[in-house]
Amino acid sequence: ETTMKQARQPAKPKRTDVISEAIKEYIAQHQLKPGDRLPQEQELIQALDASKGTVREALKGLEAQGLVQTRTGPGGGAFISEVSDDRAMTLLGNYFFFHSPTIHDIYEARKALWPALVRSLEGVLDADAFDRLASVMTFYDHPPASLEEEREQRLKELEFHLVLIDYCPNPLLALMCRFPVRLLMNMTVCQRIYAQPNPELRRQGYDYQHQLLEALRKGDIERGCKIVSEHMQMAQTLMEAREAMLEKTFFKAGNDGAI
Repeated sequence: ETTMKQARQPAKPKRTDVISEAIKEYIAQHQLKPGDRLPQEQELIQALDASKGTVREALKGLEAQGLVQTRTGPGGGAFISEVSDDRAMTLLGNYFFFHSPTIHDIYEARKALWPALVRSLEGVLDADAFDRLASVMTFYDHPPASLEEEREQRLKELEFHLVLIDYCPNPLLALMCRFPVRLLMNMTVCQRIYAQPNPELRRQGYDYQHQLLEALRKGDIERGCKIVSEHMQMAQTLMEAREAMLEKTFFKAGNDGAI
């Protein structure tokens, strides 16, 4: 019984993890910003009552998380680093490495999130923002001349959404919206879909985005929410249909090769 009780007790945190958390607490308490330097190694050793090896390992862990950047040479040391979008997306991608969401999962999330995104943009977008969004749309306002251009157009269509997300004042909502778009850009099954002609996806996607910009210019948020809901449903239907076609082709090829 004693052994069972001991087994239920949470594992004691590693000394390195404790020191990492202490360093993060120091950063927060002293309101350090990206680019600020942490105290020298010897100061950290004394302040945290830790060995040189433990402090160095803790700093390496924080560097792997993207929170700290170490520099060598004169003027070197450990500096605060802001976690970039790419880094955050990579870390999230690692979380889903063995549990990859499906196209259906992604669009179900987008249908729930995109109206909230549009609502968050009320009164936020200025003339420069609209110009930036319209500029992205020029890459796919015409039929592609090749399959390679079609693939690039699809990625630009997704980039439109990333630009829109850049203006979201809610950082948590922005992160939640950005990750599904990055998945659609990078997932293998999506890359295979983009390698095939899909004029309806481009045409309807462009039309919906054009309508959305017009609604946002007029400040018609309710109309904007309706447009993105319809857009996400349309895209989901077309993408899932293409996914089914690819699977059918794959299984047919496998059966044809069977003995």
